[in-house]
Amino acid sequence: MTKNVHMDAGDLLKMVQLEPGTLGKYAIVPGPIERVDAICKNLADPVKDFSFAGFDMYTGELGDTLVTVSNSGMYAPPAAIISEILAEGGTQYIIRVGSCGAMREDINIGDLIIVTGCIRGDGVSRYYVPESFSTVADMVVTRALMEACENLGYSYHLGSVWTTDALLRETKTMIEEMCALKAIGIDMISSAMLTVALLKGVRAGAILAVSDNLITGELGFVSPRYYKAESRSIKVAMETVRILESQK
Repeated sequence: MTKNVHMDAGDLLKMVQLEPGTLGKYAIVPGPIERVDAICKNLADPVKDFSFAGFDMYTGELGDTLVTVSNSGMYAPPAAIISEILAEGGTQYIIRVGSCGAMREDINIGDLIIVTGCIRGDGVSRYYVPESFSTVADMVVTRALMEACENLGYSYHLGSVWTTDALLRETKTMIEEMCALKAIGIDMISSAMLTVALLKGVRAGAILAVSDNLITGELGFVSPRYYKAESRSIKVAMETVRILESQK
């Protein structure tokens, strides 16, 4: 008889040599690894927790608060993995700092979108939940993200995003269908991260910098407006941690 072997989140911690409960109460999670360094510059005494399989994770201090920073990669599978690790490692709040395409004509390159929920077009979340499951952002984190933007004087859009695995397969028909469902943005990570967080009892939200617009066809991946929005999203995440910690 074949033995049933199943790896769980505890095994993931052993792989990266982390003890349960040792990570920060808050985690700020960008997509690309390069953005980890930019976020860590805002923390005092960041210490590397691990570097493994394309992930770099650090934990440092924001005031008296422990904050963990890790990249999630560009796609849903690694985002789910890092969410599992964070939850098992003791993180209670996850703030995704990412990017997205806009799906509304009036949303411009360099704007910020705060995610309220996700249309799950990724292939990972279906391993966790049924099709009928509603993936939403945590309201406490979402309100804190909104307050942070307002404190910093940044405008933002609020709405759902469509998460997809197929970057080059957003057909006109699919885009029209998603717009009819009121999606205002498209990314490749949020639904996996928020779904895992919901199942693990971790409060999670996301703020995304707009890099392109699927409706107008405008591309801004190397635009100064997009880079400015990336920087702003990091400042919003830091302010969000301060707001959340002040509410405890």
